[in-house]
Amino acid sequence: MVAIPITRSISIDDSELIESTTRSGGPGGQHVNTTDSAVILRFDVGLSPGLPLAVKNRIAVLAGSRLTRDGVLVLRSEGSRSQLLNRQEVRERLVALIKDATIVPKARRATKPSKAAKARRVDTKKVRSGVKAGRGKVRDD
Repeated sequence: MVAIPITRSISIDDSELIESTTRSGGPGGQHVNTTDSAVILRFDVGLSPGLPLAVKNRIAVLAGSRLTRDGVLVLRSEGSRSQLLNRQEVRERLVALIKDATIVPKARRATKPSKAAKARRVDTKKVRSGVKAGRGKVRDD
């Protein structure tokens, strides 16, 4: 059992990853038509014992459409002609995603605009209003 280190306290077991290969599109000529160089990696986020619940929840938000309804993260790599390079890239992307999920976002503190900012906004609106008013029909007074 090989553990993939994410942070000092978080690691995932290699046996939790399910990798499959398929033919990839893109450049490569006849080579891509005959070899399974694209790598699809599946990782069940919900069943992973190495991830804290808060990290699992943030992965669900960050992953978006890459996460299935069952909580399985699906990543695909087909950028290289080499299956080995695609396998390395897809694992690096998984580690990067989990690292991003370990960072706790700062809570936003609501603030009000300052009086000076309000005054600047009103002033620019007045200037813009004057410019637009000057575009009207010319009247003979």
